[in-house]
This record gives sequence, C-alpha cells and structure tokens, in this order.
Amino acid sequence: MNRNTLIGFSLIAVVLIAFSYLNTPSQEQIEAYNREQDSIAALQQAMAQQEQKADTLKQQPVAAVDSAALFFPSLNDSLAGGSRLVTLKNDSLELTFNTKGGTIAGARILGHKDTLNNYGVTLFDEKSQQMAFIIKSLKQYVNTQDLYFAPTQEADGSLTMTAQALGNGSLVFRYQLGPDYMLHFSLQANGLADQLDPTNKEMVILWQEACHQQEKGFTFENYRSALTYKFRNGGTDYLNETSDKRETTEEATDWVAFKNQYFSAVLISKDAFNAGAELTSTPQDKSTRILKNYEARLTTKFDPTGLQPSEFEMFLGPNDFRLIQSVEEQSTFGKDLDLEKLVYLGWPLFRFINRWFTLYVFDWLTKFGLPMGIVLILITLLLKAITYPMVKKSYMSSAKMRVLKPKLEEATKQYDKPEDQMQKQQAMMALYSKYGVSPLGGCLPMLIQAPIWIAMFNFVPNAIQLRRESFLWMDDLSTYDPIPLIGQWDTQIWLLGDHLSLTCILFCVSNLLYSYMTMRQQKDQMVGQQAEQMKMMQWMMYIMPLMFFFMFNDYSSGLNFYYFISLFFSAAIMWTLRKTTDDAKLLAQLEANYKENQNNPKKMGGLAARLEEMQKKAAEMQRQQQQRK
Repeated sequence: MNRNTLIGFSLIAVVLIAFSYLNTPSQEQIEAYNREQDSIAALQQAMAQQEQKADTLKQQPVAAVDSAALFFPSLNDSLAGGSRLVTLKNDSLELTFNTKGGTIAGARILGHKDTLNNYGVTLFDEKSQQMAFIIKSLKQYVNTQDLYFAPTQEADGSLTMTAQALGNGSLVFRYQLGPDYMLHFSLQANGLADQLDPTNKEMVILWQEACHQQEKGFTFENYRSALTYKFRNGGTDYLNETSDKRETTEEATDWVAFKNQYFSAVLISKDAFNAGAELTSTPQDKSTRILKNYEARLTTKFDPTGLQPSEFEMFLGPNDFRLIQSVEEQSTFGKDLDLEKLVYLGWPLFRFINRWFTLYVFDWLTKFGLPMGIVLILITLLLKAITYPMVKKSYMSSAKMRVLKPKLEEATKQYDKPEDQMQKQQAMMALYSKYGVSPLGGCLPMLIQAPIWIAMFNFVPNAIQLRRESFLWMDDLSTYDPIPLIGQWDTQIWLLGDHLSLTCILFCVSNLLYSYMTMRQQKDQMVGQQAEQMKMMQWMMYIMPLMFFFMFNDYSSGLNFYYFISLFFSAAIMWTLRKTTDDAKLLAQLEANYKENQNNPKKMGGLAARLEEMQKKAAEMQRQQQQRK
C-alpha cells in the first residue's frame, strides 16, 4: 500500500470530519441564539406579543380583528360554561381541548417516559401551544381564539365544539381521535352564508409552539429538532436547526411539522396549504428548557356557504419509522404523505442503505426482545461479516506490498534523488505489474465501508427504540453517558460542555489503537522517501481521535458505543489477519506470478491503469522541461 492508499484513508477521515463539522453547531451560533432570551418568562412574553400581532393578520389590509360582530363573547361564555378543558383519550394519546378557541390545547403521548422517568411525554400544553383559525366576514375578521365553544362528546371518541353566532348560525369543529396517534378534524360554518364574505374562500391558520426539551442532552436534541414541511408535488424540507430562520414557501404544502428529536406534531390539510406560507424557527436559551419557538402562518380553502367543511388531520406521536408508516394508512385524504421523512436517515445514498438494509436488520433483531446494546453489537458483527471479504482483500494487498518491500528498495535504489521520484514511481508500478499486485487494491475496498459508517451516523441518533434503553453502564442509549461521579458538572467548558462521555472516550481510544495498527501496516510497505512522508500522515491520523472526541462528546452513547465496537472488531480482524498470514508463502506465490508475467506483464486496470498513465505523462512533461533548460 503506497501514498495513494494514505490518500484514500485521508479521504475517509475528511468525509467523516466534514460531515460531523457541518452537522455540528458552532460555538458562535450557540452563543448567538443563547442571547435571544434569558428565561421562560421572556419567551412567554414574546409569544403573547406574537399573538397580538396575529390579530392584525400581518399583511392583511384590515384595521382589526373583531369577532363580536357575529359572535357575542359573553353570550358564548355563558353557553359554554366559560373556559375549560375537554379530554379525548385512547391507549396511545391523551388530548385536551380548550372551550375558549375550540382547538387542541395539549397533547400527552402515552407509552413513553419523560426526562424525569414519569409515564407519558407532554408534547405541548395550553401555555406552550396555540392554534387559531381566522375567517373573513363581510366587514372584519373572526378569530376562533376569541370565541367560546360548547363541547359535545360522543361514545365513539369524537368531540364536537360549537360556537353559536347571533341568530341561528354557528362555527363547528368536529374531532375524531383514531386508534393511536392520528386526529381527524374539520371546521365548518353553518348558517353564516349571509354574514361571511362570499368572495373570500380562504382562511388563515396561525400555529405556534414552544418546543420543549424532552431529552437530557439539550444541544444534541436541539440539532435534531426542526420545523419540517412537505411540498404537495413531493419532497420535504426543513428550517435550519441552529439559527433563527424564517422562510416563505414558494409551493403549496401538504403538511407542516413541529418536530422534536423523537416526537412530532404534524398539521395536515386535505386541500393543501397555499404557497406563501410563513414559517419561523427561533432557537432558545438552554436555561429555558425550550429548544425552539416554532411559528407557522398558513392559508387553505374555506367554504363560507358551509356546504363543504375544511378538513385536517394531525399526527401527534413518536418519530418511529415503521409506526408512522402504519399510522399514515389511517389518513382519509388519499395522499402519499411521506410522514416517515420525519425520521431523518441521511443523504440519498445513506438513506438508501438505512431504508433498505439497516431498518430491516434492526426490525428483525428487535423482534427477539434483545437489549438494544446487544442489537447494536449484532448489527456490527453482521456488517463486519458482510465487509470481511473486502477487508481481507485490502489487507492481502497491503501484505503483498509489505513482502515485496525489499525487492522494491533494491530495484529503485538508483532513484533516490528528489528529481528522480517520478521515475521511481514508474519503476515501482512496473514491478507491481510483473508481480500481479495492484497498489490501489488496499485502498478502494476500505472506501466502500465509509458509506456504512456515515449511514449509521444518521440511523442510530434517530432510532427512538434506543430512547430510555439502558445497557451496561449506559442509562440511556439515546443520549450521552457521563463518567460516574466525575463526568458531569454545572459550568460550561469551552469545546467540552458540561460533561465527559465515557463511550466517547472509548470510541476515541479504539480509534487511536486502530490508527496505530493501520499506520504500522502502512510503514511496513513504504519504500525510500515514502517512509519520511509517512511521518506527517502519522501525526494527522493520531490527531483525528482527539478531534473526534470534541465532536462526539455530545453525541448519543448508542452511536459512540457502535463506533467503539466497530473499531474494536476492525482492530481484532486486522490483528488476526496479520497473525495468520504466512509472509514466506505469500512471497513464494508472488515469485510464481513474477515468473509467469516476466515476459508478459499483467496489465493493470481501472484506477491503477489511469494512475500509471498519469505518471508516464508527468514524467514525459518533466523530461521535456529539463531539455528546455
């Protein structure tokens, strides 16, 4: 394995480092949004101010929103019994609705535990979430948040919320909770055709939520929480996770999701939300335990005659790929919603690996009820078994170059001058050809494994099955694991944060060990000045684990544990191959190849052939330049 092999390994390192760097918020970004607000009180005040702004409908040319023209608040107050909460519940979800406004006020996901290990995860409550529907009357606007609704519950798990207008007209919300995480609902005007603007067949939806921190690691969870939306014509997008971001959609959208790392609230429209939706995501200070303040201003169809209701659905549940697929089948809209895109599996290549390989293996192993740590180990072993032929090929290519090193040094000793390095490379390539050895054979198979590493980088942090699962010393595989007694503190340390992750240390130590074994193997096959050039590469390979430590200290223990086990087995495989390789027998085989190819050298193909051709062209250019001198 020569300098090109080192370049190959460097490419792997660069890909991993760049990917981690681009997906990690900088200290400047964190400090920027940490200054946004200092407390929950400031956040709630900002939300109240936003609500007041919403009453003016922002860009609408209307002086004020006044629901009293059609709905007399005090009359509705007496009819509805004031502001109170009404509950819909099944085995998976508990929803509360406020009679003031008639909309959903709280969502509690059952079957999962919160950060205090209590049963049930509160996705949002009436203080952190608001949803208002605004329609246009002949003169002004009606905001459902100003109205009081009379609730009527049915035995089938449905709820009807009615706001009575002056006369016989009314606005009616109808809610139907499905068997698990899907809520179906509609809004319809009854008997208001002569009061509502017949030319305005749209309504505005204002939706706000303070996204609560649900996991122990604020930074890690915050990066994986994003306002996400799907275009009606296909494809999803999201707002930047680490910065204050505001976007206006240029296409119609099927749904908008306020997404946490492991849970989401998704609003789906049967008729789609019109282009021009205003979406905002504002990161919050860590002390507030609020990740982001999400806001969405949406418009969709509304029939002022009351003949057709405006229909919606909400998914309020865990970001579980298989579960979301099954829940999506409960939708009555006949759309391909692609809600499983809420579970981020990486860029297209890595998503393909996770979607069609990792998920199936993971599902199969979890059916046996094994601890999640064992599942990660078994996935690692399976991947090692699949890639073993490539790893062995890579090692044997390096071993062949190692046993040929004395012959290469003897054949190229006359090219020790710096200006003779191109000739030296050509002589080495010619000798490799005679012995039937490809210098790139040890590099390319290793590059094939890089997508698997990156695919798991995306899969493990988004697998909700690891949430609150313990293994060995790790209390929760979905978040960091501080060293007992000394691994966590109150103050923030630059680059390190407020904890020291044990699995991150193990990962970096195993990375250092693997790097040492790899570099020693590389050194055994270097010829001439290549050994000197190797020293700089050695420093780079040894610095990488230190860089990984600062990157992965905030990452989940499950991911660090997977990388630790993967590198441990890689080192064990390399050590075993080294111990079981008979250098004398291998050299005899190469000598036999040399005799066979002495008069008819084996031609190299692929990258090796192109590399040889490039070297010849470079040597010719160098010769021509020397002649000109």
